[in-house]
Amino acid sequence: MNRKQVEILAPAGSYESMKAAVNAGADAVYIGGSRFGARAYAENLDEETMLKAIDYVHLHGCRLYMTVNTLMKEEELAGLFEYLNPYYMQGLDAAIVQDFGVFSYLRDHFPGLHLHASTQMTITGPYGARLLKEMGASRIVTARELSLEEIREIRDQVDIEIESFVHGALCYCYSGQCLMSSLIGGRSGNRGRCAQTCRLPYEVKQGGRPLNKKEERYVLSLKDLCTLDLIPDMVEAGVYSMKIEGRMKSPRYTAGVVSVYRKYVDRYLREGREGYRVDPADKRLLLDLFDRGGFSEGYYREHNGRNMVALKEKPTFRQGNQQLFDYLDETYVNGEIREPVRGTVSLREGEPSALRLSVMNRCTGQEITVETEGAAAQTALNQPITREKLLKQMEKTGGTPFEFQTLEAEISGRPFLPVQALNELRRMGLARLEEGVLASFRRERGISDREKKERPKAPAAWKPLLTAQVERPDTAEELLKVKDISRIYLESALIGADRWKFLADACHKAGKECFLSLPHIFRTEARDYFRRERESFLQAGFDGCLLRSAEEILFLREEMGWTGIVTFDSSLYGFNSQAEETMESLGADEQTLPVELNGRELAELGCEGKELTVYGSIPVMVSAQCVRRTVSGCDRKPGILTLKDRVGKEFPVRNCCRFCYNLIYNSTPLSLLGQEKQVKNLGPARLRLQFTMEEPGKAAEIAEAFGDSFLRGRERTLAGDFTRGHFKRGVE
Repeated sequence: MNRKQVEILAPAGSYESMKAAVNAGADAVYIGGSRFGARAYAENLDEETMLKAIDYVHLHGCRLYMTVNTLMKEEELAGLFEYLNPYYMQGLDAAIVQDFGVFSYLRDHFPGLHLHASTQMTITGPYGARLLKEMGASRIVTARELSLEEIREIRDQVDIEIESFVHGALCYCYSGQCLMSSLIGGRSGNRGRCAQTCRLPYEVKQGGRPLNKKEERYVLSLKDLCTLDLIPDMVEAGVYSMKIEGRMKSPRYTAGVVSVYRKYVDRYLREGREGYRVDPADKRLLLDLFDRGGFSEGYYREHNGRNMVALKEKPTFRQGNQQLFDYLDETYVNGEIREPVRGTVSLREGEPSALRLSVMNRCTGQEITVETEGAAAQTALNQPITREKLLKQMEKTGGTPFEFQTLEAEISGRPFLPVQALNELRRMGLARLEEGVLASFRRERGISDREKKERPKAPAAWKPLLTAQVERPDTAEELLKVKDISRIYLESALIGADRWKFLADACHKAGKECFLSLPHIFRTEARDYFRRERESFLQAGFDGCLLRSAEEILFLREEMGWTGIVTFDSSLYGFNSQAEETMESLGADEQTLPVELNGRELAELGCEGKELTVYGSIPVMVSAQCVRRTVSGCDRKPGILTLKDRVGKEFPVRNCCRFCYNLIYNSTPLSLLGQEKQVKNLGPARLRLQFTMEEPGKAAEIAEAFGDSFLRGRERTLAGDFTRGHFKRGVE
């Protein structure tokens, strides 16, 4: 595939947006089909329109990447092959993928299809990038939170294309790690149905005292990203594909943003850093297209900051720049671009008419040439056709994607050919040229789907183990007294290395396993910390490690020398059996069941040998932003704030300073007490209790209740408000 030095990648939520993006100078577009795209509410394309779109971009030297970037339930995998195969055969350039199972499925069933690891995979460093490259990815879409230095490190260590966001909306949460919309309203961001809860107002409280002003309640709503000033830095850091966000926005917006970034990328490539200047008028133009309260440069130069947060409500109305809108509509949205063709038409008395056409296939860099014969030229009885008349008739390209750059005429003798015959010669020639360009993209049918495996049934004699995840050392010590707890997970973001060996030894003395839970997000801070504490880690004598991030898989094995048990947490999503098999191939000895599947879906997936979370405050967001820093400044002291929403629900927020991220927990803890029969029918091997804000004595009391209820069949209840999470309802 022919590559430019830099790719401008445009969003397309509709066929019209796709055309506007191509007309405005995009090198590629990303767009969703009728299923499995992370923007379920965009005007996604049906099969006929998607096939048409694939041809359109290829005729105009562009590429089309299809979003297949949602987590798929077990029952959905069965339809994936027939859904994607027509696009694969048509010449789809790449699929953007979040689900590890879908990734391995597409790799095995659609040879030659480029696979791009979605930003939803939360790739934050060279270990995750290399893992995906080894799996077969041709490109990674970096987490939006990465700095230029982190991107450069990936580029230096891994030979893989890097795609990074340059403009548009920023999520408050690391993409792929947000469950807030899901747990509040059943609309899963992992399934393309985000309700944008981060755009709502919240009151920040500490000890019941408000910390933010009434006019600054939008503490989770980030300003849009604009990186015009950073283009030289991004290219030099290793970003190949500059991705614009906005599949939910209009064709006009797409055209305007693409045209501006086209201008400045070309300026940098042409004039270098020395000649690079950004006109303030172009930034104003971008704000005229969409303004959430100004722009920021995102995370490329700073880890987080109040200046990135909108804080105030987006204006409901602002005067539009009608002159700009009219220009964009006329030039790009309603305009048509043509590919330059070189041609020669030949008329020789008594011989078939001939047309030779050539066009450069800008995707492959190859010249396509076709030759077409038409009706034989007759001998003119009166006036033979002149060169001028012949060229005038033949250079009409009408509704085709071509226009003549040059057209030459070769005439021999006194030929004559009716206008109808000339039109037919031109029509056949241009149609054959179009076929010639598109033929290089066509593929044979993919490899047929595999047979569905029978999922294991729950064992007749169910004897699960009870495990506990803890964030406090004193909670771990208290739970040592609870005989039903067989394993304790220590949260490394909050329990330091100086306590690891003591707590691990105490667990072993009490006859319990001790696992270390690695950070929810694994970036430079975490990598440096674990390198420093490698000896403490190895000497602690942990029985296993709980992994939350793709980055940790290779790091744990290669840098920490870990050979013990590896458990993948629910954030390494095993939504389907293909994903589970992929996780096993990546080194997972144990897996944690997803929190977004309901009981029926868990049964279809199969729970034998896996761990099910039955109690705890579920993290709904993991963010590089810090609520404390936004409202009162950073003091590097871990603590808990609360976010109170419009209906009075309060969400605890913990700032994990060791690795510099925030955890926002669900407002109501999960409890599956009362669901013992249903859980028993699923047959998971382990039941996990996740303790966060609970005092040690309360944690022990809860553990005793779950031991009585699930292990001994004694009915127990807990005081307070609880949720069943998705165990009953699931997500769309």
